[in-house]
Amino acid sequence: PLISGMPQYDTTDVYAFVSPDAPKKTTVIANWIPFEEPSGGPNFYPFATDAQYDIRVDNDGDALADKIFRWKFTKTVQNNETFLYNTGQVTSLDDPDLNVRQEFTLTRITVGGGTKVLAQGPVAPSHTGTASMPDYEQLRDEAITSVMNGKGKTYAGQADDPFFLDLRVFDLLYGGDLSEVGNDTLAGYNVNTVALQLPSKALTAGDDPVVGVW
Repeated sequence: PLISGMPQYDTTDVYAFVSPDAPKKTTVIANWIPFEEPSGGPNFYPFATDAQYDIRVDNDGDALADKIFRWKFTKTVQNNETFLYNTGQVTSLDDPDLNVRQEFTLTRITVGGGTKVLAQGPVAPSHTGTASMPDYEQLRDEAITSVMNGKGKTYAGQADDPFFLDLRVFDLLYGGDLSEVGNDTLAGYNVNTVALQLPSKALTAGDDPVVGVW
């Protein structure tokens, strides 16, 4: 629980699944910064620039990482004379009105086999609202970056928290009599997400399709 005081380093959930849109590929997703109120300005929700955001993969069953996918982030401010996240309507990731920007570097670390930079690209900005960002879906699409010569793709930025959780469980188990359940406390909140889709064979070893992800 102590990590809740440092939300940029607070991993909420990790997911790994065979991609429904690409059965020969695997998607891994990890989220940070819980309870992001969409209108939580003026600073909104940057990734930490002094942290390593790792997804680790074990593909030989020894519970040790064989591959590590590591995102690191940098931050730039276009106009240091203002605290505003954006200074006007933002219609693209290189729009001059997007004042605070982040970029990522994604590196694959193969244990015993060296490192390789897989991608560098922009982070989707925090959604400051429809007046500032009238087509946020377009901004998110622009932030999807190709990996491995187009064989995969990655995304870093904001997303709706997909996890269902009724936090009334901590009020003496749903009010004390288990009668108050079924409300998604996380509905309407965002998280910061890194997502990576790769050919499954880029994660597995030999003919064994089983991997562990954390």
